[in-house]
Amino acid sequence: MTMKTRLLLKVAGCTGALLLALGVAGPAPALAEVRIDITKGVVEPLPIAITSFAGSGGREAQMGSDISKVVSADLERSGLFRPLDPKGFLQTPDQLRSGEPRYQDWRAVGAQALVAGNTTAMGDGRMKVDFRLWDVAGGQYMQGLSYTATADSWRRIAHIVADAIYKRLTGEEGYFDTRIVYVAESGPANARKKQLAIMDQDGENHQFLTDGQTLVLTPRFSPTAQEITYMSYFNKKPRVYLFNIDTGRQEVLGDFPGMTFAPRFSPDGNKVIMSMAQNGNTDIYALDLRTRRQTQLTDSPGIDTGPSFSPDGQRVVFESDRGGSQQLYVMNADGSGTKRLTFGEGRYGTPVWSPRGDLIAFTRQRGGSFALGVVRPDGTGERILTESFHVEGPTWAPNGRVISFFRDVPSGDGRGRSAKLYTIDVTGANERRVITPLDGSDPAWSPLIP
Repeated sequence: MTMKTRLLLKVAGCTGALLLALGVAGPAPALAEVRIDITKGVVEPLPIAITSFAGSGGREAQMGSDISKVVSADLERSGLFRPLDPKGFLQTPDQLRSGEPRYQDWRAVGAQALVAGNTTAMGDGRMKVDFRLWDVAGGQYMQGLSYTATADSWRRIAHIVADAIYKRLTGEEGYFDTRIVYVAESGPANARKKQLAIMDQDGENHQFLTDGQTLVLTPRFSPTAQEITYMSYFNKKPRVYLFNIDTGRQEVLGDFPGMTFAPRFSPDGNKVIMSMAQNGNTDIYALDLRTRRQTQLTDSPGIDTGPSFSPDGQRVVFESDRGGSQQLYVMNADGSGTKRLTFGEGRYGTPVWSPRGDLIAFTRQRGGSFALGVVRPDGTGERILTESFHVEGPTWAPNGRVISFFRDVPSGDGRGRSAKLYTIDVTGANERRVITPLDGSDPAWSPLIP
């Protein structure tokens, strides 16, 4: 599916007692309703019944079934929901096309929430998809939305439905209608082929963006999710590119001989921030994309690298060995007010600020082991989420609840290790492998797709 078809989607809907798109009335909300409290750390998954979206037959019915399966998979993968087996349902999808469900039937199968929907083919070739969400425990209607899109956008509609359910039941934004760009790796260790690849957050709609003829490293999304920066080598020198996902057009941002990582965008998309080695010193610079003017932000005898903006654009976190060991530091966006953030044993690196601004993800190397952790911007509350031989490259889902990273795991032939992508909840629970066609490293999570 091309990006153009992905964006041909209109949404109409409401929450409360009236579902405008369907004309179905619901009771007034009760004082208490089913809800997942995700502020308590590890959460017992909520039992939820997700029926196949009803259709008149043929293509509509198949699409309805496919949509419900993607919604179910998204919610299950979050670790916060436990979709129930449809074989035990006592009402059919057609019986839920209008009116209230028989709540006692859904309580009998253990559901606390219920999702049903419809798919309708329109005369112009588009599809209309709507869904309804009920609180089974409280016996009340909660939400309904309707979507109109090209038929080949059905998978994106499913992710948007899952996002709406996630938000209604947790109070936080969803993250399913997103993509991950990463470096796909193949070939022997001494001649590794690295390509830029992109996929939906669940691993579907996978595409290679570059052909692997040149080495690519450290891709980063723009705030609009339509452009990616990445670093490649041209004549053995690092060059930074801007890649437009819609058009496939690449633009050279510049040649930066001393660069070690690709730049990261500022939250407004007008600047990128990077580290470069000049005159034997590695410092942090900001580049204005409109004027191409560089501003040096640090000037220390140590190595300053790996910068990442706070979501409000006011501060920058980075790694530096200026204090004798590699640790994390925070400074104002103009380079002033630098403060040391971490003081632990080992080497701290690759910091990335959460989209919510409340945490900074990092990796730590101590002895022969790596760890992925988070810390508050004031340096308190440091927590390790996972440890292994090698973990690297944290990147945040746009809701700040989930982190993707890559880990070296034993290869299938027993002769080495290969890089694989994973996700983990910010509590350290629900670690999941993300399946990719080839080995994968350096993931970057997009904002929600506009």
